[in-house]
Amino acid sequence: MRTGLALEGLTKTYPTPDGGSRFVVMQDFTLTLEPGEFVCLVGHSGCGKSTALSIAAGLNSADAGHVTVNGAVVNGPGLDRGVVFQAPCLLPWLSALDNVRLGIDQARPALAKQERVALAMRYLEKVGLGDAAHVRPSALSQGMQQRVGIARAFALAPRVLLLDEPFGMLDSLTRVELQEVLLHLWRAERTTALMVTHDVDEALFLADRVALMTNGPDARLGAVLTVPFARPRERHEVMAHPAFFELREEIMTFLEAHAHQRAPAA
Repeated sequence: MRTGLALEGLTKTYPTPDGGSRFVVMQDFTLTLEPGEFVCLVGHSGCGKSTALSIAAGLNSADAGHVTVNGAVVNGPGLDRGVVFQAPCLLPWLSALDNVRLGIDQARPALAKQERVALAMRYLEKVGLGDAAHVRPSALSQGMQQRVGIARAFALAPRVLLLDEPFGMLDSLTRVELQEVLLHLWRAERTTALMVTHDVDEALFLADRVALMTNGPDARLGAVLTVPFARPRERHEVMAHPAFFELREEIMTFLEAHAHQRAPAA
């Protein structure tokens, strides 16, 4: 059976300043997502979460192991993976519409220009930016820019969506709003999604499973928790569910246990 996304035995090292050894970021990291599943990856800063995501995106290489999307090995960036970073990464000289259309032009060149424009407009409307289609990024708030980034990623019709702390730079209210936007689009598209986040409540609201990483160096997959809340989800119902507090406590206990993990002696 093909999986939606599989990170299998990933090991990543970097040379140390002394040149005599290598720093092991992660060791034998393995995580499998079923097609259409939403998984959040949680761990302390520096544990390798973003490194794992960048390898999945084809933007970084592993020293060992490999990544597959629907059974096909990833050998670099590809339009089968939509990526949303913490910073929106929009081209400042293009309008919101043209930033979204840029990806569509690459992913669906066979479509007529008018169809590509209409598709970009449709996804901007899905994220609530139909009225700002012709506005450049400099005139948009940080949250609005991230809406453009989300629209651009989904407009590619990717097999996998990769999100690296997409709401980490936003205020609390905007963060909550964009979580709802993301869930609405994901429910409609059912794209396999892997999201890195530090926010435990966010992970429990969004994910089907929460994957916990141990601290680096030599970080590994420490535990995977199943989130039992039925979909579609209402925030107040999730927050009031007894399992929410049980899972939150389990995650916080795991993170606290690894908070003071030290690097092994050289």
